[in-house]
Amino acid sequence: MGSVNGPLARALRSAGLDAIDAAARLGVDPKTVQRWMTGRMPYPRRRDALARLTGWASHDLWPDLPPAKQPARIADEVLIIYPHRSAVPTDTWARLVSSAKREIDVLAYSALFLAEDASIPHILRQKARTGVRVRIALGQPDGQNVVRRGNEEGIGDGMSARIRTALVGFRPLIDEPGAWIRFHDTVLYNSIFRADEELLVNTHVYGRPGAHAPVLHLKALRMDGIVASYLDSFERVWSAARAAPSVPD
Repeated sequence: MGSVNGPLARALRSAGLDAIDAAARLGVDPKTVQRWMTGRMPYPRRRDALARLTGWASHDLWPDLPPAKQPARIADEVLIIYPHRSAVPTDTWARLVSSAKREIDVLAYSALFLAEDASIPHILRQKARTGVRVRIALGQPDGQNVVRRGNEEGIGDGMSARIRTALVGFRPLIDEPGAWIRFHDTVLYNSIFRADEELLVNTHVYGRPGAHAPVLHLKALRMDGIVASYLDSFERVWSAARAAPSVPD
């Protein structure tokens, strides 16, 4: 039999309780409490009750308990956070779309910085031709939310003009089987750039252009994690978007 001077015994004394008091509170025999006080391990529900009764943590009362199982850390999906989009290395975007084996999704208002990169439309076209599904959702140039965003950024009709310019840059994809471009008119909380399980998410900050807002580089590790939330958002916007018109040469 162990000494009645273990952590549980000390915890009960510090709470002003003896074996009889604790037994009455827990509805057990005082001899059972005495056995716990001299080292016998209570069942889990009794351990929880004793922890509440004494105010001590379970691992302080029973130091030999195995460590509590930690929940999956969803934050492990975050590979890196850039302070603003212009801080993302310029080759990151090309490497992202080049890595895709199954699907590429873009959700933005204009994504002009991609359309003006000579390599990006070419890579997207080649990916579509090799069986990768390419979907690009741009803001509807005359949509109410595009107009509002332009006003918020202080560029007025400049946002609509950027979208039309981007559409010219993405012209090679307009009639490419396996690639689709649609217009959406939603309040865009984030721009999303997806290649299979990896995402670059450009957050939006009121009154500031996307290039000046943070970017999260994410990689999916679980079915219900951060990436899943953004992909669900993309699908909702995509399902309500309409096909973009062809761009004349």
